[in-house]
Amino acid sequence: MSLIVQKFGGSSVRDIQRLFHVAQRIRRDQQQGHQIVVVVSAQGKTTDGLIEKALEICESPSKREMDMLLSTGELMSISLLAMALQQLGCPAVSLAGWQVGIHTDGSHQNARILRVDTRKIHQLLDEGKVVIVAGFQGVTENGEITTLGRGGSDTTAVALAAALKADRCQIFTDVEGVYTADPRIVEEAVKLQEISYQDMLEMAAMGAKVLHYRSVELAKQEQVCLEVLSSLNEAPGTLVRSLRDSSPSLRGLTADQTTLYYVIPHITLEDAGRLMTDLYRQEIRPDLAEQPAAGQLCFAISSHQRSAVTEGLKRLRLGALLDENYAKVTIVGNGLTAIPQLKQECDSALQEAEIPCRSSWLGERRLSFLLPRNQAQKAMQILHPIVLRHRT
Repeated sequence: MSLIVQKFGGSSVRDIQRLFHVAQRIRRDQQQGHQIVVVVSAQGKTTDGLIEKALEICESPSKREMDMLLSTGELMSISLLAMALQQLGCPAVSLAGWQVGIHTDGSHQNARILRVDTRKIHQLLDEGKVVIVAGFQGVTENGEITTLGRGGSDTTAVALAAALKADRCQIFTDVEGVYTADPRIVEEAVKLQEISYQDMLEMAAMGAKVLHYRSVELAKQEQVCLEVLSSLNEAPGTLVRSLRDSSPSLRGLTADQTTLYYVIPHITLEDAGRLMTDLYRQEIRPDLAEQPAAGQLCFAISSHQRSAVTEGLKRLRLGALLDENYAKVTIVGNGLTAIPQLKQECDSALQEAEIPCRSSWLGERRLSFLLPRNQAQKAMQILHPIVLRHRT
């Protein structure tokens, strides 16, 4: 008998039809003799709707109250899925994060899981029930409800799989696995049979939506093998696991189409250092376009990191120019600096397609280009053949 943790995202349970489709899949797996723990996100755009309601009342709601509000989205999903399973004759029970014992630190809206109490889950599994856990949420030692930030349900699933010593951790999405590029943008994208934790971390950090960065980070730390699958069909997916680095090669291409570009004029080296230290402390590592020694600081971040930069600028009493019309397109792989003429090949392809590049960054694991947002998809289609040529 295998113990399997399955995670279903908001699009997989967005309406009653899909909810029953997921329930039928879970029931089938349980009938095959497996013990099943399910992690579910809020349905569809539920979280966005809750945020809108909060902003109608208050421009800057407290993080604590936002956690209380946002945690309700997952509660609706887990109870509905439990009802669907029960309707199909499959015993199931839904549990909020605090009921399970998912203990976190006190960082509201971006909490980290400290430990998971598995006793209640094991008890319910031994009773023959499917256990459905609310993703994205936990509780502090003082009983405060917290949420885990972007992609928190992925992280919940990995944390449960590690704590339960699950045989498998399956992440169900609306695509059939991890591809060399988003198949909705690049028709020629190739599905990967497997990808290393490190390559997946880079792709997640650079905008790939299939898995959240923190969940992959935790999977690598706990050596939890992830299986990325489609919730819509039975196609084989992609394994994310520990792999040896091969010779220099490319793995994939991704884009962050919500990139923000900051220009801070007349900044001292001391203030630049303070701002960067503040951001690093929050696990935010901006891509620097120009060094502070030039008298100004220019950098790119993802839009979800905006509030941290705004608060940092406010503390240091710094003004900044902000351009929201950029995207960052990134090639991910291993040993990129050792691939002859890679950057020149990409630069030439972009120039030939008349796609302007504001800045670029080349490292061992990635090559990124800062481009106009409205050119990002075209850039991905232009650069993808280069990725395929340099794959192992």
